[in-house]
Amino acid sequence: MELRQLEYFVAVAAESGFTTAAARVQTTQPNISAQVRALERELGATLFDRSGRRVNLTEAGRAALPAARDALAAAESVRQAVADVNQVLRGNLSVGMVDGCTVRPLFATLGRFRDRHPGVGLSLIEGASDGLVGRVLRGEIDVALTGYAGDLPDGVDELCVVRERVVAALPIGHRLCSKNTVSLRDLGKEPLVGLPRGAGIRTAFDRGAGDLRMSLEASSPDAVVELVAGGLGIGVLSESIVADRADVVVGRPIRGVDDPASLGFVWRAPAGPAVQSFLDLARTEFGFDVPVTSRAPVDQAVS
Repeated sequence: MELRQLEYFVAVAAESGFTTAAARVQTTQPNISAQVRALERELGATLFDRSGRRVNLTEAGRAALPAARDALAAAESVRQAVADVNQVLRGNLSVGMVDGCTVRPLFATLGRFRDRHPGVGLSLIEGASDGLVGRVLRGEIDVALTGYAGDLPDGVDELCVVRERVVAALPIGHRLCSKNTVSLRDLGKEPLVGLPRGAGIRTAFDRGAGDLRMSLEASSPDAVVELVAGGLGIGVLSESIVADRADVVVGRPIRGVDDPASLGFVWRAPAGPAVQSFLDLARTEFGFDVPVTSRAPVDQAVS
């Protein structure tokens, strides 16, 4: 039994005739007649009553028609699924990343995506975290690795890479290093160094910090660390960033700053085939294999 035979059978049933059905499916009347007879032989039943001027379905034909339509619809679904994947091969993917991003698995993901889909046009866009989320929501960027705090806007899905607390980054030997935690009052007596407004870490800090303000801002976590190490103030960063630079800074939790900072991929729901393929590769490169809505963390720096 061939899909073409089912297509011809459904066409004849719809047109109540072989000649008009042949025109509908763009074949000849002898060919469509031969294919339907071959189908009848295989099924062991006559599908049409051909005795009158109009061709009518027999009882067997009426029983077979819904299943034939379902089979053709299923075949079309298969074709559409393949067409969607082919769009990945022919389309474009825009990927956003936070300013100053140095997260190596992101770049490995981009490389693997290019190798797997060489026909895709890739574009990489840097920006502030809040700006990236907005651009994803507006459809200007397909997917972005960005920092954020709290809930994301409706219509945006996430694949969280890491969610961790915000800490004070102290120069080695600073008087506050003797404390297990620092208070907002402690920080109010010191110049503060942090990321610009809109960064996930900065947003999490600002939610609990009240009137505290940054004395200096830098666009990357590495720059904040260097400014702290140079004696220009106390930094506000995520726990893993400070731990990675334990040679020059010491991290202490901040009492009163309770919201965690997150780093993750965000995209507008539902994910298209290009975004889905990219996220599948990202899960591998970041070292975990979970559904795209998961919040399972891996050890990467938040910015």
